[in-house]
Amino acid sequence: MKKTKEEVIAEMQLVVEQMKLDDIEENPDSEYEYFQCDGCGETKPLAGSVQYNMYRLCNDCVLLAEVGFELGQIKEIDELIDAMADKRLISDCEFIKSEENRMNN
Repeated sequence: MKKTKEEVIAEMQLVVEQMKLDDIEENPDSEYEYFQCDGCGETKPLAGSVQYNMYRLCNDCVLLAEVGFELGQIKEIDELIDAMADKRLISDCEFIKSEENRMNN
């Protein structure tokens, strides 16, 4: 049975959060080491980031990438990098953030 978009997002949120926690457990300093994300351009913690080819993405952008891959919206990471300003991806990002807020309350 095919998962809904909401189920995919919820599942991927758990996965990328666990990646971040695993990174912090392996290297506690990674929570306080920062880099400029090649996806969103923001300065973000190294913890939970992933290197895709020549791009390092923050945990938030990893979530976008993995959701995009899972939903078939992107096939290669270059597509996400090229489309970061795309309205659909911005909308997905806003949805993800609202879901995170809902889950934290």
